[in-house]
Amino acid sequence: MSKTWIGWLFLLAVASCEDAPPERAPEVSMEWATLDGLPPIVIAHRGASGYRPEHTLASYALAIDQGADVIEPDLVMTKDGYLVARHDRYLSATTDVADHPAFADRKRRIADPKGEARNDWWVEDFTLAEIKTLRARQPFPGRSTEDDGRYEIPTFDEILALIKDRAESRPIGVYPETKHPGYFTSIGLDFEKPLLEALEGFDEGPVFIQSFEPEILKRLKGKTDAFLVQLVYEAVPGSGPNIPLSEVAAYADGVGPAKSLVLHEEPSLLGRGDFVADAHALGLFVHPWTFRKDQHAGPGIAEFTLPADSMAARAVKSDADVELYRYFSAGVDGVFTDFPDIAVDLRDALSETNN
Repeated sequence: MSKTWIGWLFLLAVASCEDAPPERAPEVSMEWATLDGLPPIVIAHRGASGYRPEHTLASYALAIDQGADVIEPDLVMTKDGYLVARHDRYLSATTDVADHPAFADRKRRIADPKGEARNDWWVEDFTLAEIKTLRARQPFPGRSTEDDGRYEIPTFDEILALIKDRAESRPIGVYPETKHPGYFTSIGLDFEKPLLEALEGFDEGPVFIQSFEPEILKRLKGKTDAFLVQLVYEAVPGSGPNIPLSEVAAYADGVGPAKSLVLHEEPSLLGRGDFVADAHALGLFVHPWTFRKDQHAGPGIAEFTLPADSMAARAVKSDADVELYRYFSAGVDGVFTDFPDIAVDLRDALSETNN
């Protein structure tokens, strides 16, 4: 033992004989108010899309490396019926399709998902082979574009294969969203069969199927062991979810609310009903969206404080942490985030016992 350590131990022994403060009791981990009492899950929204172009295998792989519990791909369908990962039916925002002269004549003006006319390239006009010639781009303003042009558009099967390859040491779940299923059905492309076939035999982690459209969830009920999740939002601030929770509980296992439904951003509405408690009372878990460190973190962030020597104060280091902590404290069962590492680090820090 070095002299330095001997001297330090001697001083510590002397100090302990003097008027030392009483021994501090271990600080227990955060008491989670989730539906099952367990720490909330971290859902990698479009992968680690804050760091890599969204919905690419590189983005999903990084999310897994960062500790995400579940990978979230948005699914659309090609002309020949393959499920591929894109957030939108139109392709110009997230791919280099405009740089392909061979596809110049595919651009057409039709209604986008919001019902507005848009002149663009549409995934349902392309075969899988043609989609595979495109490369992904970063669509989010202010984020790095250094990886633009590097990555293919993955199929759902390729995403599941990646998870299976990386899930040797821990469970990793998948959380597909069916994008515009009603529209695709109307043109002869139905999600149900290829989605269920792709998921058959997947047991690397939990499976959640989400949609804004209740019809497909109702059709899937009883045909899959996956958790069914209804996505909801407020059409008008203060109006509550666009689909009443009592209706959702009849066919779904959980609800994915816009995060303003949980903690409202309108100051005059901050004191209204408890969305999480209402959902939990109906047996619904709650997974709000979307948490991003490069976006406004909601009201009250600047004024939010924690006891200086508390475990939470030691864990919460940034506005992004503050926002997540507020939702964790509200009892949400999971969060959708573009930055999985931040949510994982905070969740795990709050789950540890400090001695």
